Amino acid sequence: MIRHALAFLAPLLLAACERQPDTPRVRADTAEAVFVWPGVHPAPEVKARTVYLLDGEVRKDGPARLHRLRMGTPRLRGRTLWLVVRADRLDWTDATRAAILADLAQWRAAGNEVAGLQVDFDAATKGLSGYAAFLKDLRARLPKDMRLSITGLMDWSANGDPQALAQLAGTVDEVVIQTYQARSTIPGYEAYFARLEGFPIPFRVALVEGGQWQAPPGLEGHPMFRGYAVFLLAPARLSVPPPVVATRSPLSKS
Repeated sequence: MIRHALAFLAPLLLAACERQPDTPRVRADTAEAVFVWPGVHPAPEVKARTVYLLDGEVRKDGPARLHRLRMGTPRLRGRTLWLVVRADRLDWTDATRAAILADLAQWRAAGNEVAGLQVDFDAATKGLSGYAAFLKDLRARLPKDMRLSITGLMDWSANGDPQALAQLAGTVDEVVIQTYQARSTIPGYEAYFARLEGFPIPFRVALVEGGQWQAPPGLEGHPMFRGYAVFLLAPARLSVPPPVVATRSPLSKS
């Protein structure tokens, strides 16, 4: 009986799928910027000019030290490189900061064009003032020609304290706003971006490869919008075939 029922339903389900509109998906072969985490090897067709490369982590357990995640420092020709430090905590010591500065210098010495440091820390919206103070201190310790980038939550644009955001604007060079969680696009992202007017910091929008995305009205015309960055996934974890994200419109139909 179950077999007959499935045989009857299969054509109906197939017809329903065929009637659904094409789903916009984020791909990476024409991405302008990408995030590359250890264990992910960009496909040859990924030609992004800007690369956010995870260098290490400051983990919540044990001393606040830099856990390096890369064995070497290859030369990435034709790329602008941001070294990313993923942080679970902000009680960094002098040794923590010294290790990060040493890595920045090492990547430059290898012949890379290093734009600066990105801190990947999920600062709560209500804690932005304290985070701004941490970043101001960190910025003062960076070489003068190194820029400072941070990742940010979509909620900052909707509920962030304007004074705290102004503090960040005077300290960081850019915010990369994350639109995904657990390798999927966060539902309802349109509502957050609808409240982006007046956001005072230059920003990119981070999209996950293979995730659904449709640019909300007005986003790409925002005076602080600087483009997209695509978080690359290992091929086995992609939900769609590898590749797109146009320079201004990171969509393809699948």
